[in-house]
Amino acid sequence: MASPWRVQSRKRGLIILINLREFAMKLDSARIEQLRTTAATYLAWLKAWLAPVHLAQLRPMLKFQTGVLAGFALLASVLLGITNCTTQGTIQQRLEEDLQQSLEEVVPASWYDNVMQHDIVTLDSSDYNLGANETTVYLAKKAGKITAVCFKFTAPDGYSGAINMIMGLDRQGTLLGVRVLSHKETPGLGDKIEVAKSNWILSFVGRSLATMSASQWAVKKDGGDIDQFAGATITPRKAVQAIYRGLHLFKENQALLLKQ
Repeated sequence: MASPWRVQSRKRGLIILINLREFAMKLDSARIEQLRTTAATYLAWLKAWLAPVHLAQLRPMLKFQTGVLAGFALLASVLLGITNCTTQGTIQQRLEEDLQQSLEEVVPASWYDNVMQHDIVTLDSSDYNLGANETTVYLAKKAGKITAVCFKFTAPDGYSGAINMIMGLDRQGTLLGVRVLSHKETPGLGDKIEVAKSNWILSFVGRSLATMSASQWAVKKDGGDIDQFAGATITPRKAVQAIYRGLHLFKENQALLLKQ
């Protein structure tokens, strides 16, 4: 049995053939001859314009040189446009795959049966210093009931710049997972926030605002309960602070999110 896509393609091809046939039937011999004459005229003009003698006369002229540059610029723009059109779908697919992988790392697959990218809520996060005025929250659902939420956030003040992260939380606001998506921290020191470099980021699983006081949500050097790295305190400090602010974003919007 032919697939729906093939059936649809055949229908479109048949429609195109019918349209072409109708167009050809409307052309009488006089019209066809007129089209041939017009095409021959344009080709003769183009051949004469591109003749070496004519081009030699045009080269010293400023408007010719400007026209050539404009032509190359136009050609480059067209090629860039074509490249963008042909690769845009692939780029978007890769971005969606990366997002799906990130979501799976912070929310266990057994917790949901929906497509989280399709169940989203946008929150105002302008007061939380999370790198954006709005935050997209992805909802994990099992049998239609929300079991967890997930969202990206940023520590904008890392040692070497922004630290982009993602976190997953259960309905009570307990962390299911945190991952660093990108950063520019010092290799061998600050990059230990990556799960590939150390287990530090895994230590947040099970933590929440309910089980830890505000003073505990800090690195040990600042009197808190969370480890820092030898020789690199700023990176974990800023990451912890951003996670803490992210937890407050969830807490303030918990009732709204769980109503979805």
